[in-house]
Amino acid sequence: MMPSPHDVLHQIFGFSAFRGQQQPIIERVCAGGDVLAIMPTGAGKSLCYQVPALVRPGFALVISPLIALMEDQVRALRANGVRAATLNSQSQDSGATLDALRDGQLDLLYVAPERAAAEGFRALIGRIEVALVAIDEAHCVSQWGHDFRPEYRRLKSLCDALPGVPRVALTATADIETRADICAQLGIDHMVVAGFDRPNIRYQVSAKTDARRQLVSFVQAQGGQSGILYTPTRADTERVRDWLKDAGLNARAYHAGMDPTDRRANQAAFVRAEDMVMVATIAFGMGIDKPDVRFVGHLGLPKSIESYYQETGRAGRDGDPAVAQLVWGADDIQRLRGFIDQSDGSEEHKVRERARLQALVGFLETAECRRQPLLRYFGEPAPPPCGNCDNCLSPPAVDDMTEAAQKFLSAVVRTGQRFGAGHVIDVLAGKSNDRSSRFGHESLSVWGIGKSLSTARWRDVVRHLETIDALHRDPEHRGLALGPSARALLRGETRLSMRRETADPLKPSRTTPARKRDAETEALTDADQQLFEKLRSLRRELAVEAGLPPYVVFHDSTLRAMASRRPHSLDAMAGISGVGAGKLAAWGPAFLAAIVGE
Repeated sequence: MMPSPHDVLHQIFGFSAFRGQQQPIIERVCAGGDVLAIMPTGAGKSLCYQVPALVRPGFALVISPLIALMEDQVRALRANGVRAATLNSQSQDSGATLDALRDGQLDLLYVAPERAAAEGFRALIGRIEVALVAIDEAHCVSQWGHDFRPEYRRLKSLCDALPGVPRVALTATADIETRADICAQLGIDHMVVAGFDRPNIRYQVSAKTDARRQLVSFVQAQGGQSGILYTPTRADTERVRDWLKDAGLNARAYHAGMDPTDRRANQAAFVRAEDMVMVATIAFGMGIDKPDVRFVGHLGLPKSIESYYQETGRAGRDGDPAVAQLVWGADDIQRLRGFIDQSDGSEEHKVRERARLQALVGFLETAECRRQPLLRYFGEPAPPPCGNCDNCLSPPAVDDMTEAAQKFLSAVVRTGQRFGAGHVIDVLAGKSNDRSSRFGHESLSVWGIGKSLSTARWRDVVRHLETIDALHRDPEHRGLALGPSARALLRGETRLSMRRETADPLKPSRTTPARKRDAETEALTDADQQLFEKLRSLRRELAVEAGLPPYVVFHDSTLRAMASRRPHSLDAMAGISGVGAGKLAAWGPAFLAAIVGE
């Protein structure tokens, strides 16, 4: 007799109840139905195929895009006593894995889409009972997704060759068009959208002024916690890492150009560390299931709101408070525009990408709650103000800057549309220099008409005008010229409203209001906190012995519950969320001894 989904959830994974939309998704898959599950990072997507894999007969085939993602999932499943394995280019035991598969000794097998498309592999699984096919990061199948991978297009034929086997596709990031395309490409006719809000994450956005000071101050404010900083280029990752190390912080770099051995070593160190900052390009993180990342920062812009949502979603996967900080400038907008204009995509593709960029700009410049444009983008109704983003905590003043914009655009025209922002600002401020004298700019009608604004505010105006495509910057000489949106501003047909930037809007995540917790994870007393730290130390020792990241042993929330409830028997410990039968047998006695010894 097969176990029920609730039995598997409790006995294997140690949870007493499903969360959010997990239950209807799991029940449908267990019954043999197909489903596309759109769920925010940290909402428990993996359980939506892992539980049915242990309920239905046969093995679950899981298609995953990254080796790190596969290995992280397999490591966690094995810690829970689940028979899981992966086949990838770095597998050391492929022969043993294939033997186990043929002998029916696997519950889940993780493979890359390239492996799933291979004829030999398809012939093999065609002779074995398959419980389900799970397609993780399913936005990769859509040409409108932010991380399209052509090899994902071949997965429908794989699924079609397994009649009666349910297919479950999962992603955290897909707008309405992308969702429809995923369903069409995978032959799925049922979709569950579980919502996109991550109330535990504080979203913060800052104009780039002094990148080094801003980033170092931000990381220092996080109190030695684990985090990720994304930068646009490989060189930036190493430069920012050095900034942090010079400030005495534990930081490493990760990018595709590194020696593979060093890159893997840095990733492994980050997964196991509790205080490390990884400075990386977007090549890092998609396969990282580390739940205790307390912050994600961006120096520069991601390419879309989908990318931003996915990358910031790597913070606070455990549901505890986390912060997402983005530092950006107008040059980031110009860079992304250039990528779109120079791409080989069709004009239709470019139009869609420009619309996505404009949506990102709207998120950056908004003076309303950050969650409102973010969730509207994904098709959700705008929520009430969250009270936990930078705009809610420190509502920005909004100024009508139409006249200032007209002055600046006029000055760009009068000076010949060939000078950079600094010189045009000097002309508006009436500051004499060699160039203003040599080119006769001191006799222009715009000379000195902008003295009422500070240089910093003029730079805000320039950034905003570039953002709305009213100014273009020559990529080689950095000179400014009018863009398509300038004419309407100069004629007074449109207005320009701008938020007033604060001097330093960065705030530490430790001030983030914690979400309402279950009773077992409520704030600890001083004595409980001491026990919690003792249990964390024990966890660290056991993790090193087992060659595992600490969070695979037990999450912080589980340790907090142990410290608060102080179970005096293994049976009592089994009632704590996150303590499944496998972990109880492996590590329960050691933690029980530490608790009883208090």
